[in-house]
Amino acid sequence: MSVVYLAALVVSLGCVLLVDRRYRLFLWHAPKDAAVVLAVGLAFLLAWDLAGIGLGIFFRAETELMTGVLLAPELPLEEPVFLLFLCELAMVLVCGASRLLDRRKDGGA
Repeated sequence: MSVVYLAALVVSLGCVLLVDRRYRLFLWHAPKDAAVVLAVGLAFLLAWDLAGIGLGIFFRAETELMTGVLLAPELPLEEPVFLLFLCELAMVLVCGASRLLDRRKDGGA
């Protein structure tokens, strides 16, 4: 049992949250709305994973870098953390790109 992958996910999520906080892009721009978007995104992606697992499409990869803790058959503990990271990263990238494009459109650098 190892927490290397889980720790890497948590550190990566923390880094994205720091960028988000520094530039007030998503979670720090509109916390309530962002929390809803993250919750809906996480729920959708978890449902997608569970459907794929139920259909026999998705399987858990055995590796010594993971905790080995399962939340459901073929659903490791690390999966919801990864999906939360993915949602937060996607929204920070979208909000950051939108801000840059708005500045460019307004004549700023």
